[in-house]
Amino acid sequence: MYDSYTELILPFGSSVQLLEEYTNAHGGIRTGKLMEHLDSLAGSIAYKHMLGPTVETLGRIHERGFYIVTASVDRLDILTNLDPSRDLRLSGQVIYTGRSSMEVAVKMESIGGHQPEVTVLLGRFSMVCRDANTHKARQVNTLSISTPEEHALYSLGEGIKRRRLSVAERSLDRVPPTSAEAKELHSFYLTHGQHEEHPTKQDAGRVWMGDTSIEKCMLMFPQERNVHQKVFGGYLMRLAYELGFTNGSMFVRGPMHFLSLDSISFAQPVPIGSILRLTSTILHSTTPSPEHPLTVHVGVTANVVDVKTGAEHTTNEFRFTWCKDTTEEDAQAIARKVVPRTYKGMSCFLARASLYHVSTEAMLWLEGKRALELGDQIRGIRHHATI
Repeated sequence: MYDSYTELILPFGSSVQLLEEYTNAHGGIRTGKLMEHLDSLAGSIAYKHMLGPTVETLGRIHERGFYIVTASVDRLDILTNLDPSRDLRLSGQVIYTGRSSMEVAVKMESIGGHQPEVTVLLGRFSMVCRDANTHKARQVNTLSISTPEEHALYSLGEGIKRRRLSVAERSLDRVPPTSAEAKELHSFYLTHGQHEEHPTKQDAGRVWMGDTSIEKCMLMFPQERNVHQKVFGGYLMRLAYELGFTNGSMFVRGPMHFLSLDSISFAQPVPIGSILRLTSTILHSTTPSPEHPLTVHVGVTANVVDVKTGAEHTTNEFRFTWCKDTTEEDAQAIARKVVPRTYKGMSCFLARASLYHVSTEAMLWLEGKRALELGDQIRGIRHHATI
């Protein structure tokens, strides 16, 4: 298992020039650029698992007979603030293998500066192997496990894969919401979604979900290609992150800090030379309190546009969570909340408050709620583990 271990050091603490390339407008580190590195690192780890630790170059894909792509990113969770005055180590290894898939665990740590090492981020990538000629699934090397630590990592990877399948089976694309979710959605609509022409006091701060959408269109250049001559997935992650952050900042009307990348799906590759349309929407927001600041769940969809027909097809779905940095003015401000507008007239409640059909916006609102609840649960578990 350890043979696939790979690490990358970004010497922010000792290289002012490098730090300048990664510094954001607030003096911190550009998280989107770090995501590019993490995706590249996960790919390198997967190829290292297939080729062996002594192979230093990939060579031609057709000569190798296979290629590896990112199937999904399950989570990237920030555990603490990034210190731009210290070096950053990005590392990871394969922790589980299926027949044609690999689970790659990654980690970011602040190191150096005569201080203890601090884990900043933990994440998981799912990589799949394809035959270079047929493009069908190709079997990957099995893992050799010898130590108790490796057995624990393997069990973790196995559990991750099971949970991913379970989440997919419970997706609102496949099954209706639970009765509890249906009741909550209905109650939320009755409170905030009915008085469009004559808003009440309870509607203060209401923002219709459709009104939060922003987008950008870009031409995909060959400088951002990967070894498969498609657009590099890490580049798409950075573009999606930065658009999502922009949208979230406008919604909360203030500075935010990143909590998690909740999921990414890679449905299709993005061709070089294509036009990419990125659309970001605020999918869910929490009601802030002294203990829990305003948190937003943001979706970004990537579509490739056919120039000749105008038709579009979705290549990627991104989900992010940010938390607003609280200020003294926030205590007097009216909290904004995102409300699905298309719920009315498109939902039909059956007996026992079960939901038969829900509009797209309402489903996205519920999916965002699920993601925020899962994130809170994960962060709570890790908080208690460090006490």
